[in-house]
Amino acid sequence: MKMNPGDRPIEARRARWIAQAVVAFAICTTGPTAAHAEDSMRCGSRLVSVGDGKDKVRTLCGEPTSISFAGVVERPGHYDGPYDYWYFPPSWVELPVEIWTYNFGPTRLLRKLRFVGDELEQITTDGRGY
Repeated sequence: MKMNPGDRPIEARRARWIAQAVVAFAICTTGPTAAHAEDSMRCGSRLVSVGDGKDKVRTLCGEPTSISFAGVVERPGHYDGPYDYWYFPPSWVELPVEIWTYNFGPTRLLRKLRFVGDELEQITTDGRGY
């Protein structure tokens, strides 16, 4: 006896439905996750990104709500001069780490910007603004 595609046994249809439900659940739980660290932040119509300097961020976004000093980081020193000779700088350079907090009001999340030296290294979100 020949079977049509719509005449599948109930077990086969149930197994296919379960497989589709499992795949859909996996996509829903792994896809739209909350962003913890971003690489850019919008200030009105302007955009600041990781790698920007303090002056650019201050110009585009204004003064932060608070600035906190978070210590120092040691990085290897290097020479970026225009001359073609060997120069051995100090092997490690200490750079200050600052956390700038921007509060855009109660309808938006707080933004914390981590600067190492003069360079923006990380943008994270915190709880609701106030």
